[in-house]
Amino acid sequence: MIVATWITFCACRSLAQVLLFLSSSNSLPPFWETFVSVVTGTGTMGNSCVCRDDSDLEDHHHGSSRVMRGNARRVDHGTGVGVDTGEAQSSRPRDPVRPPRRGRGPHEPRRKKQNVDGLVLDTLAVIRTLVDNDQEPPYSMITLHEMAETDDGWLEVVQSLIRVIPLDDPLGPAVITLLLDECPLPTKDALQKLSDMLNLSAAIARQDALIPAKHRNTTAVLGCLAEKLAGPASIGLLSPGTLEYLLESLSSEAHPTVMLFALIALEKFSQTSENKLTVSESCISNRLAVLESWSEHPDYLKRQVGFCSQWSLDNLFLKEGRQFTYEKVNLTNINAMLNSNDVSEYLKISPTGLEARCDASSFESVRCTFCVDSGVWYYEVTVITSGVMQIGWATKDSKFLNHEGYGIGDDEYSCAYDGCRQLIWYNARSKPHSHPCWKEGDAIGFLLDLSKKQMIFYLNGHQLPPEKQVFSSATSGFFAAASFMSYQQCEFNFGAKPFRHPPSVKFSTFNDFASLLPSEKIILPRHRRLALLKQVSIRDNCCTLCCDVMADTELRPCGHGGMCMECALQLETCPLCRQDIQTRIRLIAHVS
Repeated sequence: MIVATWITFCACRSLAQVLLFLSSSNSLPPFWETFVSVVTGTGTMGNSCVCRDDSDLEDHHHGSSRVMRGNARRVDHGTGVGVDTGEAQSSRPRDPVRPPRRGRGPHEPRRKKQNVDGLVLDTLAVIRTLVDNDQEPPYSMITLHEMAETDDGWLEVVQSLIRVIPLDDPLGPAVITLLLDECPLPTKDALQKLSDMLNLSAAIARQDALIPAKHRNTTAVLGCLAEKLAGPASIGLLSPGTLEYLLESLSSEAHPTVMLFALIALEKFSQTSENKLTVSESCISNRLAVLESWSEHPDYLKRQVGFCSQWSLDNLFLKEGRQFTYEKVNLTNINAMLNSNDVSEYLKISPTGLEARCDASSFESVRCTFCVDSGVWYYEVTVITSGVMQIGWATKDSKFLNHEGYGIGDDEYSCAYDGCRQLIWYNARSKPHSHPCWKEGDAIGFLLDLSKKQMIFYLNGHQLPPEKQVFSSATSGFFAAASFMSYQQCEFNFGAKPFRHPPSVKFSTFNDFASLLPSEKIILPRHRRLALLKQVSIRDNCCTLCCDVMADTELRPCGHGGMCMECALQLETCPLCRQDIQTRIRLIAHVS
């Protein structure tokens, strides 16, 4: 039996070699060519990619990022919709912060390690082009992710991020967060090696003060790791040397961007209670009390430092004897502001209710307290950071899914202006606009004309052609709204002060027609809001989502309940089992 099997194997191999020779001379009909490719493993079926030579990958690597941005996808600039030139890809939810991951397939060889610095810079260069639902992440990003699967590779990626991300790129810190967030969690040994390599101290912070990019990137890396890690890992990373380094980075001799990201890192470390106690005992509040005077500074970088310092003093590092900002701010003339009651804890809103900032890795959204159904309305936004933000108009039907990356302009009920990537967003699709990239201090205008069913966007008074797509799905119930990528900030003007570039048409302002009770204007610090929530008594049979209305609804087919019909109608999947909701049944027996 063994001999017969061996003879059969040799015969098949000889036949395959003969067929391969004949195939190379182009003398076979199509059927036999297909047969040859299957037998010899030279076709595209089965496990043929196992035989791919690593040198093949090396040869075409230099053009890979260009292929990803150019030939792999063709963008129709008339519609702004990406068109696949290859096979159709399965639909994926869009995420401007975290593009869809394409890992190495089960039969795909590991890519050869390339120059890490080059891969990091390639990712930074291409990140603005990751805008369509089906767009694959760049080759450089995939390769960096694979490299980071080992401790040594992860350390190499982190060191490269610190070394090469330039200071003047507005997306630099966001790319650091993106890449580290995509990489596997570091092991305890990798974190210890990183601490040993960096060897941080107050002396190190002073030593290279003339190289702010290195320190900005180091503090951004520390902040990202503090956000990803929790418990003992975060406590171990905040060594005495690291704490000294971050505190020294808040000194007046440091570059403002280093001060900013050192403070953000300390905020994220303080998400762990033991770290918060350690940082608070370092007298950080005294340093922040000096820096919060920059909250209205004409230099927009220093203004960010002032904003974050003030927010930290109100919410994290309390200073004895200091009056909370919300207790002394004058809100008399403010009748419309950002709604702090329906945002996540990751979005920072100023005590005036008109300035917002995101320092988390998620895509945070916020809307105004005032809603309009008819007429012509206008508001302005001052750009404080020039990175990725999507600002415009949304309705009550819009869904803002921060961790999935859905924001303003990512459904059929909203439309947004993106001045960093020079795009208009509607229904998760983008099209380019003719304005130059926005920069710090620019005034962005937003006009909504519900009589003509159109929206007009302005940059420093220069308008774009009207946008009308959203009115096919919504005609009323519009809010001013915005979504923020990591480390982005802007200030809203709903008419409480004069506009910098008012349009020539007659319009109304939110501030002239809206009204808020004095208690509704107060944006409480987190610890005071939590204290109030603990005093609220909740009925046993109330909705577990809004904690207000009686729970009277059951989801089908999963059968889970505990919510009211109004909340259930806003869900597409069950919050308990994540199963798709087909119907919602009101349980009459629960209504009494």
